[in-house]
Amino acid sequence: MIYLLTVTIIWAFSFGLIKNQLTNLDSNFVAFVRMGISLLVFLPFLRIRKLDTALGFKLVLTGAIQYGVMYLSYIYAFQFLQAYQIALFTIFTPLYITLINDLLSGKFHRLFFSSAVFCILGTGVIIYKDAGLQEVQIGFLLVQLSNISFALGQVLYKRLLKPLPEIKDTQIFALLYLGAFIITSLFSGFTTSWSALTISGNQLFTLIYLGAIASGLGFYLWNVGARRTNIGTLAIFNNIKIPLAILVALLFFSEQADVLRLTVGSLIIFSTLFANEYFVYKKSVNNRLL
Repeated sequence: MIYLLTVTIIWAFSFGLIKNQLTNLDSNFVAFVRMGISLLVFLPFLRIRKLDTALGFKLVLTGAIQYGVMYLSYIYAFQFLQAYQIALFTIFTPLYITLINDLLSGKFHRLFFSSAVFCILGTGVIIYKDAGLQEVQIGFLLVQLSNISFALGQVLYKRLLKPLPEIKDTQIFALLYLGAFIITSLFSGFTTSWSALTISGNQLFTLIYLGAIASGLGFYLWNVGARRTNIGTLAIFNNIKIPLAILVALLFFSEQADVLRLTVGSLIIFSTLFANEYFVYKKSVNNRLL
């Protein structure tokens, strides 16, 4: 869980940085650069000599979905939404994670589904009347595509490596970034006006930070954490970044939101996390006793 919490804090600052520094750049170019930097960071650790070819291909495809499609739609959504709205519209990701996991496993997990629903309700308290859905429908749909892609990638990565505990994440993670790099480079190649491209010093620093830290290190730690926790906790942590991102937007980027609803919703989300952990722990203890 410590991996997920660490990344959540890192990501809380990303929403505001993108909105305040990068919205005048082509969104596909931003995604392409971020994934390129992430790939360079992890390429020296890549070890594929003994890796099954089919598994390697699946990891590349997983990265193309989880990071490539996710980023293409996510960063483009900043053209239509405020930073805090981007954070808010990830509300349904926990439900996507639990439903995708249930679909792939062929089994309904009532505890994880309930945890996701309560987490969404808590987040709903935060966004009530703040989102303005009628004015930002395109941005909302883009964020949902991003959410589904990110959720699918998390579940696939966890399921692909579950029977292979001997494989270290650092040895194969560059393959995920390779998949994302390929798809984002294709889109950027068609949409980026390379001859007119200008990047300021602040934008360059932001891209390096987002590519190496928020994306490179962040996604790595997130998927490492995903392998080591249950689906319910993983789903909830996808929404914990929302109140943290809004808090950062309020404190550092001078945006506005309802503090009372932020507090109440946050309490519901964190209470759901503790309840999920308690019941998972209780179930594991009962199973050992049996």
